[in-house]
Amino acid sequence: MSHKIMAINAGSSSLKFQLLAMPQGEMICQGLIERIGMSDAQVTLKTPAQKWQETLPVADHREAVTLLLEKLLNLNIIKSLEEIDGVGHRVAHGGESFKDSALVNDETLAEIERLAELAPLHNPVNALGIAVFRQLLPEAPAVAVFDTAFHQTLTEPAFIYPLPWRYYSELGIRRYGFHGTSHKYVSTALAEKLGVPLSALRVVCCHLGNGSSICAIKGGKSVNTSMGFTPQSGVMMGTRSGDIDPSILPWIALREGKTPQQLNQLLNNESGLLGVSGISSDYRDVERAADEGNAQAALALTLFAERIRATIGSYIMQMGGLDALVFTGGIGENSARARAAICHNLNFLGLAVDDEKNQRNATFIQTETALVKVAVINTNEELMIAQDVMRIAISETVTLGIPA
Repeated sequence: MSHKIMAINAGSSSLKFQLLAMPQGEMICQGLIERIGMSDAQVTLKTPAQKWQETLPVADHREAVTLLLEKLLNLNIIKSLEEIDGVGHRVAHGGESFKDSALVNDETLAEIERLAELAPLHNPVNALGIAVFRQLLPEAPAVAVFDTAFHQTLTEPAFIYPLPWRYYSELGIRRYGFHGTSHKYVSTALAEKLGVPLSALRVVCCHLGNGSSICAIKGGKSVNTSMGFTPQSGVMMGTRSGDIDPSILPWIALREGKTPQQLNQLLNNESGLLGVSGISSDYRDVERAADEGNAQAALALTLFAERIRATIGSYIMQMGGLDALVFTGGIGENSARARAAICHNLNFLGLAVDDEKNQRNATFIQTETALVKVAVINTNEELMIAQDVMRIAISETVTLGIPA
């Protein structure tokens, strides 16, 4: 039996969604409402056959959700709101409270709101989206899908920071990790494509985009990941520095009189590819500048690849070997240059990339004789969210429905 499941990703001023037919995983409609809170909000809806765009005022997320449901009805994408059998919501932070996706009730929602202290920019908006959908679709079960849940399998040596113990025991400061929904989807898709159980594989998954994180997956479980207490840590990103010597921050604060908020702005919004290149946070723009002879842009690309290589290397050591390396996310899926730079000179690991396969974004890009598989797999967090709604709220055992 087919079910219509809505997957929701609420941002601070945006609402991204997909309506999927499950368990087959077919996209019925997808779209985005941007610039929420502005008089010129952008509304985009797409079905496999058609696309609609409109600019109009959208005051807040409540109005955005109401508008979205009205559009689905007015465009005859659905005949009635009762056709929506369940709603899955991406939630940034589940802390230590949620080790899996969870059916939403009043207690779940209250805990998501309490965890806002760990994700002040994201959790309040995620909670608001859940509350609005619960009011407008009271009969449809809601499931919260946490970015952090997949990494709750990390052991203490992987998640504890070497700080005084009370910072963990009293304040919850530890490695949480993010992009969990993407890492889980892509590693599961990899196992399906290889025809090998995920439990038998040692995988390093590289989710590379404006935000980037690397995840070591052994036996289907996250055993290490590069993002930490916040999504700021780990590898270099579009505008985020990733890991730096922590003593740089008090030194800059004293020298330039910066506040904690200004330091956060520096690390999160002014660093990474943008900071080093001086050109852009977009990998494609930095590539173009490097090709035109800009030395800082070329250095930014090298730094980006080298920090990812170092992280992959440490994870291979931790797992005692590697069966597959996977690239996903905007850069991982589309930049042959980034993949080639990251995989450069790793023949001693049995890892070698076929240049022709890499250039055409083939699913498997390793050479014929390579011992390690190298895959390019498009992430689909919305499908993973819908899958979790089916598993938790509809209570049916289903396969992922990953396209071949």
